[in-house]
Amino acid sequence: MITNVMSAEHHRCDEIFAQAEEAISNGDWDKGIASFRIFNDAMEQHFTMEENVLFPAVEQRTGMTSGPTQVMRMEHTQMRQLFADMNEAAEEKNQEKYLGLSETLLMVMQQHNTKEEQIVYVMADQSLGADAGQVLNQMGM
Repeated sequence: MITNVMSAEHHRCDEIFAQAEEAISNGDWDKGIASFRIFNDAMEQHFTMEENVLFPAVEQRTGMTSGPTQVMRMEHTQMRQLFADMNEAAEEKNQEKYLGLSETLLMVMQQHNTKEEQIVYVMADQSLGADAGQVLNQMGM
């Protein structure tokens, strides 16, 4: 249940990311910046749901606080820095810098999402069992 819902959320964010990248690569800064801001907000909401609701619920059930969820939090911090750098590049209308950071972020996100979808979310579904729906509700999903 969590795996399906949160994986779909990854795909939604990926689509917005691609729209921003395409617009900026085409020199459409207004559309690109607007799409990037929507993407950044969506990612921050996604990270916040995981960090404030999902990860603590999994940690409580599994007793693991320094395992996969801790790694995900560290990667969220890394991605947040990339978002800030990309925002700066977009505001400067520095296409080369933005697209370089975008390429880096894409690699980081792909690896991160794979770990979440194949490890963390599966662990969440297994450890939360029948309570998975309640956790999704708490996350607003």
